[in-house]
Amino acid sequence: MVGGFEVCERFILDRMRESRIPGLAVCVVEGDRVSYLRGFGFRDLDSGLPVNPGTLFGIGSVTKSFTALAVLQLVEKGRVDLDDSVDEYVDLGVKPFGEDITVHHLLTHSSGIPALAYAEAFIRGVLELDVSWLPVSSARDVITFMKGAGDWAYCKPGEKFFYLNEGYVILGEIIARATGLRYEDYVKKSILLPLKMERSYFFREEVERDGDFATPYIIDREGRHVKSKFPYGITADGGLISNVVDLANYIRMYLNRGVFEGFEVIDRDMIELMEKEHVRRFDGVFGPEYYGYGWGIIPNFHGYKLVHHSGSVLVHTAYVGYIPEKKIGVAILANASGYPLSNIGMYILTHLLGYDPEKLPFIEKDRILNKLTGTYETYKSTMKIEVKKRGCILEAVSRDKLTEFTWTLIPDEISKDKCTFYMISNWRKMPVEFTIKDGRVELILERYKLIKKT
Repeated sequence: MVGGFEVCERFILDRMRESRIPGLAVCVVEGDRVSYLRGFGFRDLDSGLPVNPGTLFGIGSVTKSFTALAVLQLVEKGRVDLDDSVDEYVDLGVKPFGEDITVHHLLTHSSGIPALAYAEAFIRGVLELDVSWLPVSSARDVITFMKGAGDWAYCKPGEKFFYLNEGYVILGEIIARATGLRYEDYVKKSILLPLKMERSYFFREEVERDGDFATPYIIDREGRHVKSKFPYGITADGGLISNVVDLANYIRMYLNRGVFEGFEVIDRDMIELMEKEHVRRFDGVFGPEYYGYGWGIIPNFHGYKLVHHSGSVLVHTAYVGYIPEKKIGVAILANASGYPLSNIGMYILTHLLGYDPEKLPFIEKDRILNKLTGTYETYKSTMKIEVKKRGCILEAVSRDKLTEFTWTLIPDEISKDKCTFYMISNWRKMPVEFTIKDGRVELILERYKLIKKT
């Protein structure tokens, strides 16, 4: 495996360089063995310490799969029912359009309540990125924060997907109420210890005792690495801190349908229930995508079901994905936000499946958009426009000594020879066209024809 992994290593390092990610760790699981482990870059820039496979990172919302697994363990034991009303466990009192929110609705983000952005406010407040402040330090605080959310509901429970961090905070409280243990203690006892995830933590003091923790960084507008801090706090929706060695065990358990080294963590039927397409999310580059219980589901990833989840607390990011039928999986952790780790994960999984990862739709489209960026000039350089890439869109900027004007270009059709976009001008949808031929790029923007400077 290692001998054939160079293409993935080059891709990872190139993406880290372009997006300025300081450090990153990767594990690959095939069958019941770990076939690849490696750290890239720096766990701390000041000291020059490298990332190694055991380096700790916050895994963000990948934690949701642990919370969902814990709930399903309790369902298996008859201590929780998926159709139970949330109000049987916590005093929430929120009934969208008069209907109960159930455990199932929280697991699938289908409560009918759009995101209330508690996590965004909490994280940005702790990291001192915003003047807003939301002092929530427990699940009870979040439940209090949600008390008036009934008026914020968009639809009845079960009708629509709305990613809701607050819902998984409530699930953590349900686990605590059903077991008489703190959420963190139950997860440690029933999941982390059986999986030998002995260096996975929830609390600052545990991380500080361990010592091998990736320094959190924010990459500012100029691409500088700003040392930050980690937002310790509420855990059930995104607070677990782990490493790719431990996460390899977690993936192995799913690939073995609930069993790890002969010990049954959960019944096979419950694993398959977690991976079921419970609610439709959106259409992506691989077609319709769904949400199960704590996992996102892509039914047709090169003809196979991909079970996966990303995570971010801004200063640390994560991705875990696996393909049950092929018994392969990957975990990736980084100490900044930058290039999507999900794209790196899908690149690796595509390579493992024997396909050319350079032909992935988002890779090909990114490569084409990169060719379109640069400085363009009109006839005899009478006007210049700078084209910049911002994620999946382009911006065309015209500036002089005192003024600046920006057109936002939305992709329509992207191919290697011709790319069409559109922009909105005075409430009119205006076509924009790039033509690529023999290394020359032409741009038709509104009334202008421009040529990219080489």
